[in-house]
This record gives sequence, structure tokens and C-alpha cells, in this order.
Amino acid sequence: MTIGFVPETSSALASPASRSLEPTEWTDIGVPLLANPREVVKDLHSRHLPPPATAVVAVYDPDGRIRASASFAGRSGVVDGWERRNALLSHLRRVIPHDLRLRRPARTAVLMVCRDGAAGWTPEDGAWMWGLRDACTLHGLRCGSYVTLTADGWHVIGENRAGRTPNAASWSRARSEPPPAVANGTPAPLRHASAR
Repeated sequence: MTIGFVPETSSALASPASRSLEPTEWTDIGVPLLANPREVVKDLHSRHLPPPATAVVAVYDPDGRIRASASFAGRSGVVDGWERRNALLSHLRRVIPHDLRLRRPARTAVLMVCRDGAAGWTPEDGAWMWGLRDACTLHGLRCGSYVTLTADGWHVIGENRAGRTPNAASWSRARSEPPPAVANGTPAPLRHASAR
């Protein structure tokens, strides 16, 4: 075995045009449904306060508790899942060890992307979805839901579940409020990466 060698896989051989998923393809891969999407979105939003052009990736234990999360800026206009996958992998590796030793993935990764535009699927969403699926495979995770956060609210792609709040403008209102205080009265820092 050569160190640093990555065997060619179907994803490595795919053309940029195929490194994207349509909503029907996303549904066909069997993404597990979120038990309470509203609470997941509210929790991730309050942890990271994402402005538009920000992605939030979170990893959940089998019992539904969040294990780690990270937020990062994503370039707009990227429709190739390869770049999205690399960004997701980079941030997953920073906040949580891989689960590649397990026979089956136990933890699930969920991705929420805050963006401008309409709530419906876009080619950029297709790239994020492809990137999430591939990043989960390479990090030993189950591929979970993909959520968009726009001015209209949040929307779970591939499911008929959506809500009006939080939305893409909620971060500016939340950041104008004083940060929450901890027990000794000092303000708690806003976290852009967290792990429990």
C-alpha cells in the first residue's frame, strides 16, 4: 500500500457535470428524515448565526444529539460537487474524528446552507448535495438532510418540510442582540466550530 494513494472510484472518475444531484436523485439515496427539522434548524442557526453564503455542517449521534458542528463561507456560483466535498471534508476533519473503522456508519451529517435567492433547488444546491454525500462516505458518516436557509425561511430539500423562521436575514437581528451570558455574568463567545 502506498501512502497518499487514493484508489480511483466512480466519484473520482465522474465529470464535473455529473458531480451534482437533482432532488429526485437525492430522495433515491435514502437520506434519513429529521425527527424534528424545525428544532434542528433553530439549534444550528443559534449556534452559528449564518449569514448568506455560509454553510453549516453538523454531526449527530444515533440518539439525535449533536456531536460537533462547523460553519464556513462558501464561494457562490460553484456548481461542481468536488469543491463542495473538499470544503466539507476539511471542516469535518477539524471538528470530529472519522468513523471509517465501523462496519456501518453510526453518526449522521446534516448540512444547512444559508443563501440568497429562492427556496427551490438550484444547481449550487445539487453540488452541495453531491459533496455532502461523498464527504460522508469518505468520513464514515451517514448522509443526512440538506437544508437551505433563504429569505423565505428554511426548506428541507427532497422533503415537503419547511418553515418561515429562522431565515437568511435572522443572523443580522440575532447579532445585534447582546451575546448570552453564562453563570458568572460574562458573555459567552459565539462559536463557529463546536464539539461536545
